[in-house]
Amino acid sequence: MTHPAIIRTEHLQKVYKTNQSVTNIINDLDCSIYKGEFTVIMGSSGSGKSTLLYLLSGLENPTDGKIWFETIPVHGRNEKELALLRRNHIGFVFQDYNLVPSLTLLENILVSGYLNSKNRIQVRQLATELMETLGIHSLANRLPSQVSGGEQQRCAIARALINNPLVLMADEPTGNLNSAAAEKVLNCLAELNKAGQSIIMVTHDLRSACRGDRILFLRDGQVLDSIGFDEMVPPKEREKILLDWLKARQW
Repeated sequence: MTHPAIIRTEHLQKVYKTNQSVTNIINDLDCSIYKGEFTVIMGSSGSGKSTLLYLLSGLENPTDGKIWFETIPVHGRNEKELALLRRNHIGFVFQDYNLVPSLTLLENILVSGYLNSKNRIQVRQLATELMETLGIHSLANRLPSQVSGGEQQRCAIARALINNPLVLMADEPTGNLNSAAAEKVLNCLAELNKAGQSIIMVTHDLRSACRGDRILFLRDGQVLDSIGFDEMVPPKEREKILLDWLKARQW
C-alpha cells in the first residue's frame, strides 16, 4: 500500500540569473515524497540534487511552482514563516556538519531543542536518548574538534532530530567520511527509518543510495525516472541492480 505524500511539488522551477546568463537549475519538476519512506535523490553533477533538497526544506525559495508540506504551502512564505516551518517540521543534516565549535556535542543538540521547547528537562532527556541511540553518549562533553568526522555527523543527526521532525533531510551526509564512519552514519539513518522516520537523502555514492526505499534520478532539473527496492533484496544485489539502472540512464 502506498503511503500518503508528505511533500509534493507542482511545476517547480529554480532559476539563477547573472548579468551574463540565466540558468535553469530546477525545471518544471513534479514529484512526491511519501511518509515513512527513505527517499534518495541522485543525478550527475549539476543536475539539481542539492538545490531540490534546499527548496523542499524551505532553505531556498522557488522561482516558480508550488511545494506542499502535507497541507502546508511552502511556496510564497516569508523567511520568518519558513524558519518556523523548518524548526517545527524539518531536520536538516549538512555534509559539513555545521556544529558550533565552541559548544560540546550535547550543547549543540540542546541549543536546537531549547529553541522549540521551554521544558529544558524534557529536551535534555531526549538529547541524551538520541545520543545513546546514535552511539555517541560517551562523547557528550567533548567539543566537535575532539571527535571524529563520523561522530560529528551523528551529533548533527541528533541535533536534526531533537524537535521530532516529520522529515529528516540529509545533503551528502557521508561525503566527508571514510568508509567505516560512513557505514555507521548510514546504519543510523536506516534504523531511524525503520522506526518510522521519513528521510530524504541526496548522495552521489552508490552504496549509500542502496539504503533507500526509492531513488529519484534527476537530469537537467527534472525527475527523469525512479526505482524502488523491495526490503528483502540484499545489499550486494541492490548495488548491481542500481548500477545497471543508473548506467542505462547515462549516470
